[in-house]
Amino acid sequence: MRSSRDAGFGAPIGIERGNFRFENIFVSLLEVQELKAHFPARQALFAGPPAVAKAVDGVSFTLDAGETLGLVGESGCGKTTLGRAIVRLIEPTSGVIRFHGEDLTRLRGARLRARRRLFQMIFQDPYGCLDPMMTVGGILGEALEIHRLVAGKKARQQRIEELLTVVGLDSAHARRYPHEFSGGQRQRIGIARALAVEPQLIVCDEPVSALDVSVQAQIINLLQDLQQQRGITFLFIAHDLAVVRHISRRMMVMYLGRIVESAAAPILVQTPKHPYTQALISAVPVVNPTSKRSRIVLTGDAPSPVHPPAGCPFHPRCPLAQRDCRLQVPVLREVAPGHHVSCHLA
Repeated sequence: MRSSRDAGFGAPIGIERGNFRFENIFVSLLEVQELKAHFPARQALFAGPPAVAKAVDGVSFTLDAGETLGLVGESGCGKTTLGRAIVRLIEPTSGVIRFHGEDLTRLRGARLRARRRLFQMIFQDPYGCLDPMMTVGGILGEALEIHRLVAGKKARQQRIEELLTVVGLDSAHARRYPHEFSGGQRQRIGIARALAVEPQLIVCDEPVSALDVSVQAQIINLLQDLQQQRGITFLFIAHDLAVVRHISRRMMVMYLGRIVESAAAPILVQTPKHPYTQALISAVPVVNPTSKRSRIVLTGDAPSPVHPPAGCPFHPRCPLAQRDCRLQVPVLREVAPGHHVSCHLA
């Protein structure tokens, strides 16, 4: 992967929208307020009132045009559910999702379909997200036809070949089926499918976790090139903190459906305030063999979102937990400019 300086993260980029070009400023594209996604949970017969799994429980953040916002956390913390709720693949229980100032949670039917081309998703599984019965050309052409982005078969074919070239594949691959490609090539097809409708926002749901390390670097570099060329905004979801640190301008850490810390990527990695963030960073492998960084080992497993603990959701595993941590839910507050932490001890 390129260095952070080559990638340009942490610095604004120029973005073109219509007849306007925003240079060296960030323009708010997405605003999420108190978003919740709760689901009914199975429980034993006659076990009392229906249980609810709080997969996403009151998440708020903003995402600027042209930036990459990283979202990290262990499996089951609600990252994927949050991403799917933002693009309306999952119906939120409550909250507000403003895209260009318009609340997406209020849109239905034709109005929602008209907006869908502006935000897309790249899925984690490059093997399961492509229809095995369709050729690559059919997969890419389907979106073009649904949104009426091309007129005629010739224009459709030219657009498909262009998309394949953009993601580093041969135009002849349009006639092949998904099973004929490697994992990295399939993920490139998934990226091409997302790009087909010229979106402004792409939610990347662990797009490199199923790939080899060398292929991961290729996909990350491709996403960075696309952002620089097209001004695309990314919400990059992953559990690999090192990958997210490399590609993101800002980072958020999620635990049990809540954001527990957020800051600029370099600041969050260098000076983490939340004990959970500190534990995640301590688990990242260090290249320098003489490094004396100590590993923070958390005891126990993450609590169930069906029966979250009282007070701070992290307190059962926190080595620094005190009495207040067991009684009161901490508020996500600003402890330094742009640095927010949900911890009584921060």
